[in-house]
Amino acid sequence: MKPRPARAALVALVLGLSLAAARERPARAAPGIERFAVIIGNDLGAAGEAALHYAEADAARMAEVLEDVGGFAPENVIVLRGRDAGSALRAIITVNERIRTRAGALGDDTVLLVYYSGHGDRRALHLGGSRFDLTSLEKLVRGSSATVRLLVVDSCNSGALTRVKGGRSAPRMTVELGDRLSGEGIVFLTSSAASEEAQESDELKGSFFTHYLASGLLGAADANQDGVVVLKEAYRHAYENTIRATSSTAAGVQHPMFRYELGGQGDIVLSRLRSGGRRARVRLPSGASFLLFHGDGDGSVVAEVGAHDAAREVSLKPGRYFVRARGAAHLLEGMIDLPPGAVVAVDPGALTRVDYARLVRKGSTILTRVHGPTVGYQVRTALVEGESVCHGPAAAYVRELPDVRLSVRAGFCRAHYANQALSATNDELHVSARAARAWDTPAVSFDAGAALGASLLRQTFDTRGTAPARHTAAAHVEIGASAIRYLPSRFYLALEIAGLAYALQTASDSSDRPLVVRLAARTSLELGMQF
Repeated sequence: MKPRPARAALVALVLGLSLAAARERPARAAPGIERFAVIIGNDLGAAGEAALHYAEADAARMAEVLEDVGGFAPENVIVLRGRDAGSALRAIITVNERIRTRAGALGDDTVLLVYYSGHGDRRALHLGGSRFDLTSLEKLVRGSSATVRLLVVDSCNSGALTRVKGGRSAPRMTVELGDRLSGEGIVFLTSSAASEEAQESDELKGSFFTHYLASGLLGAADANQDGVVVLKEAYRHAYENTIRATSSTAAGVQHPMFRYELGGQGDIVLSRLRSGGRRARVRLPSGASFLLFHGDGDGSVVAEVGAHDAAREVSLKPGRYFVRARGAAHLLEGMIDLPPGAVVAVDPGALTRVDYARLVRKGSTILTRVHGPTVGYQVRTALVEGESVCHGPAAAYVRELPDVRLSVRAGFCRAHYANQALSATNDELHVSARAARAWDTPAVSFDAGAALGASLLRQTFDTRGTAPARHTAAAHVEIGASAIRYLPSRFYLALEIAGLAYALQTASDSSDRPLVVRLAARTSLELGMQF
C-alpha cells in the first residue's frame, strides 16, 4: 500500500523529552530524585481525522521504558489511553499538586515528564473529539514546581504502510520560554520541524521518533558505552535515525528539533542500563540493523540497533524475544531467551536466512515487492524435421509480488538445418511475458506458470548461387516451471523447463501459406539479481 497524503502538515510537534532519569549531581544521590510522568495517547482525533493505529501503543511503550530503565516508580506514572482532554488536564494538575506537596515536605529534587501521542494542530491537541489547548498545556508544565520539566507532544494524522502524523499545514507550534523558570530547568524536543510531517510505521508498530527515542533509552543511544544514556545522546540517536528512516518514505524527511534550557546543570541521565539481576542485556554484532520483538515476532518492536550505531547492546526484561537482522539482500531471523541477569550475544550463524523474494511471498510489510534483471543461456528443441537444437543468450526482468512472479523475457537462438538438397541457418528472436506462482522450501524455491510471446523466425540458405532469406512471424504459448536457488548477496540461479506451442505460417512457393502449430521444449539457466 502506498502512504496516503496527510490532510494537513503537522503541528510542529513539541516533544519535550522529560525523562530526567537521574541528574548527575555529586552532592545528592539518585534516591533523592523523584520522577513523575503523565503519559497520554489517543488514536482518535477530531471529526474527519482518520484514526491512528499506534498513538496509544506509543504511550504504553513510553510508560514501560520509563519504569524499566528511567527510574520512574509505577505509582508515579499515570497512563491515559483513549481519554479526553478533561481527563488529561485533571491528571497533570493532580501530579503537579503531588510534586508540590512532596518537594515541600522532603525537599527532594523532582522531575515531571508529560508525553502525548495523537492528533493535533498548531493550537490544540485533539483527543477523541475534545481539544486540549496548547497554551494551557504549556502553562501547566511551566508552572510545575518540579526541578526539571519535560514535555513531549507527538501529534499525528493517518496514512497506510507509513502513516502521516500531524494536523493542518500551519506555522510551527512554539512554546515560548520565559525569563525565569519556577524550577531549575525545562526541556523541549520536537519530532519534526515546521511544515513537516511526523510519521508512523506498520513495521515498527509505532511512530518513528518515539520508536528511536525508546530504543535509545534501552541502550542503542549509549554511544560511549558507559551504561547510562543522557539527554543529548538520546536526542542525537532519535534525530539521526528518524531522518534515515523517513528519507525513503513518500511523506518525506522528518527532522526532530531540540531546545534545552537547564540552569546550572550538567547533562541529564535519562536511563541506567545495568540494573543488577533484574534485567538482561543483548549484544548484537555489527554490520546489520537489528529489530527485537516481544514473543514470536508478531508482537511489538521492543528495540532497534542500526547497522551504523556505535552502541551494540540493549537492556531488556528477561524473557523470550524474536530477533530480525536486516542485511543487504536478506533477513536473518530467530528466537533468543534472556534469563535474568544474563548477557546474551546474538550469533548470526544461529539465525535463519530469509531472502527478500521469500519475504515478499510471506506477505510481510517490510517489503511488498522486489525486482531485478536476469541473464542466461537457453536451448530449444527443433521446430521442423532436420533442424538442430536452437541455442543462444536470453535476458529477463523479474518482479516478485506477494502472489505472483512476473517477468518479461527477450532471447535469441540459432539452429542449423540440412537435407540432401540444401543447408540453412535458422534464427529466432523472441519476446514473452510470463506470470507464475512460487513456493518455497528450505533449500530451493519453485514456480509454475504460463507465458505468451511472439517470435521472428529467419532462415538463410547456404548455396552456391543466390537464395533469398525467408522471414516468418509466430506467436507462442508457454507452460513451464522453474527451480530457484538463492545465493549470497542479491543473486540467485534459476533453471527453467518449459513446453511451447508455436502458431506460424509454413514456407511455400505458392501464395497459400497455411497456419500450422509446432511443439517444442526449452530449457534455460539464468543468473538473477534483486533490488
